[in-house]
Amino acid sequence: MSETDDSAVTHQPFPADPPGDDPGEDVARGTGVALWKQIVERLEADIVEGRLAPGTRLPTEMELSERFGVNRHTLRRALAMLTDKRLVEATPGRGTFVKEPPIRYPIGARTRFSEIVSREGRAPSGRLIGSRIEPATAEIAEALRLAPGDEVLRVDMIREADGVPITIGSHWYEAGRCRDLDLLVAATGSVTRALETLGLGDYRRLETRITARLADEEERRLLSLPAGRTVMVIDAINGDAQRRPIQYSRARFSADRVQLVVKT
Repeated sequence: MSETDDSAVTHQPFPADPPGDDPGEDVARGTGVALWKQIVERLEADIVEGRLAPGTRLPTEMELSERFGVNRHTLRRALAMLTDKRLVEATPGRGTFVKEPPIRYPIGARTRFSEIVSREGRAPSGRLIGSRIEPATAEIAEALRLAPGDEVLRVDMIREADGVPITIGSHWYEAGRCRDLDLLVAATGSVTRALETLGLGDYRRLETRITARLADEEERRLLSLPAGRTVMVIDAINGDAQRRPIQYSRARFSADRVQLVVKT
């Protein structure tokens, strides 16, 4: 998930404030408090006191550097600390934003990403990032009640809320039953709408398993996560009205962007 020049946040070790900074608004030398720490205090106060609302895009690094009268190296140290404190996060190509509260994400008989995100007042979106026909592994075959080696269609998607990546999903379907589903997903950006086109839109959750682990390199790239962050992994089986499995899925959620709620 690289970052733009104006929103990059680095977590490398930093030296003391570099010479040449010309302190501006709200920061001062000779106080015994490093300039970057003063910037953290000012921006944190803006966030906590509501002057910077959740979802607000921060000014660019250049603009913030000019506001505080510091160079961009000093500013990046402040932004790194705000990121570590989970107050802001950078999204590649969009900038750095005040972090929003986690999405309340119910897991129940009908779990639909777009509906859940919309209820939270956020704009859902999704896009296909890959698809292929492959032989079913023993795990996938058991979930879909197929024989190991049978052809399955794999569809990989990334889903976002207000442009912020929330989850990566890998979904497997019986190839003969869901042929061309990947083309429909690419056209609609929605698994549910694609399944509706095939007459399978009223699917129900049959089984859910939830685990957690550190995000791997690919997940960090796609979800715009720094090293050391956690993903929640949801393995699920969805079926039709007769409880015949339609889909086996593995979704990896950015753990600090959602709050899973298990419905009973």
